[in-house]
Amino acid sequence: MDLTNTVEMSAKVLIQNKMRSILTMLGVIIGVGAVIAMLSVGAGAKKDIQDRMSSLGNNVLQVFPGSVTKHGVRGGIGTSPSLMEGDFQAIKKEVTSAILVAPMVSTTSQVIYKTQNWSARLQGTNLDFLELRSWQVESGAPFTEQEIQCAAKVCLLGKTVVENLFGSEDPAGKTIRINRIPFKVVGVLETKGSEWGGDQDDTILMPYTTAMKRLMGVTFINSIQISAVSQDAIPEVKKQVTDLLRQRHHIMPGKDDDFHVRNMADIVAAATAMAGTMTMLLGSVASVSLLVGGIGIMNIMLVSVTERTREIGIRMAVGAKRFEVLLQFIIEAMMLSFMGGVIGIGTGITISFLISAIAKWAVSISAGSIILAFGFAIGIGIFFGYYPARKAADMDPIEALRYE
Repeated sequence: MDLTNTVEMSAKVLIQNKMRSILTMLGVIIGVGAVIAMLSVGAGAKKDIQDRMSSLGNNVLQVFPGSVTKHGVRGGIGTSPSLMEGDFQAIKKEVTSAILVAPMVSTTSQVIYKTQNWSARLQGTNLDFLELRSWQVESGAPFTEQEIQCAAKVCLLGKTVVENLFGSEDPAGKTIRINRIPFKVVGVLETKGSEWGGDQDDTILMPYTTAMKRLMGVTFINSIQISAVSQDAIPEVKKQVTDLLRQRHHIMPGKDDDFHVRNMADIVAAATAMAGTMTMLLGSVASVSLLVGGIGIMNIMLVSVTERTREIGIRMAVGAKRFEVLLQFIIEAMMLSFMGGVIGIGTGITISFLISAIAKWAVSISAGSIILAFGFAIGIGIFFGYYPARKAADMDPIEALRYE
């Protein structure tokens, strides 16, 4: 048996029926392209989630106040003002495995500069927050520890606020008014981008003492963000924070906490697992089209076997073995799936880039998804091509020669 001649013969048969071969490959092309595109979208979503979560900081724990029940209705997390400045100071001082501790006080207010105004999110915090979030000051300088102690009326502006209030004007050293109170702009934050559909740059940072005393008139804080020294230290930090706050809040054993400690790593893991599940679902749905393409290959190969019955009979009569006939038809099916797979790879990559450009979705094309789709296409060709090939090889040579 000459394998080269068998391959050449198979290729010649496919070329002689160009339109039939192209239409047969179309199912494989669509299937491979769909699998690559869907896996790319899923992988892109997974990577986007990981990138967004990493922008919140490394090894981060967040402490939120508990819920409050009023008139029989229980509010959500954060409705009870149970976290105080002293809690933040105690965590910073006593939790040894915490390297960064940032209090957060948040509200929304109208901000005015000359004739321009803008509604922005105000966040009171300390210097640890910038380091915890890996957020740099692009121009100017951050507020100082001394300004935090004296509740100075200074602030840092996000890029969105700068664009809407100042346009192309440099805001450093300028004065804006928040709730009719003048604030000096000491710096501008670098661009951070969106986060879960929200604009992180549409924010104003100021000392938490300023936000509490001069703007909101409160004694509590909304949350505390903590960065542990390492990923392994997170469980210990969580335990120390929980024990410390239960002690400070005089919570008796067996009673529920009036605060919640959340591990951002758990949230990242859950979101990543969800994205991975969605990727598998998208890939599985897309792979159905590959099965349809395989059925198309089997259908056309059965038609080809019927049309070439006399040819098969002649080959067997002159000495061709059943295995050689079987191999020829399997090679034809593999060539259809191979060419369809190659074109489908280009189609899938093109579709992925179009989705990214038009829908603005994050996509991530990996070699693994390409190899998986292409390998599946070849497997489909062999699987669905075997039955027609076996049917051709099992023909009786005499009956095949008499076939009209």
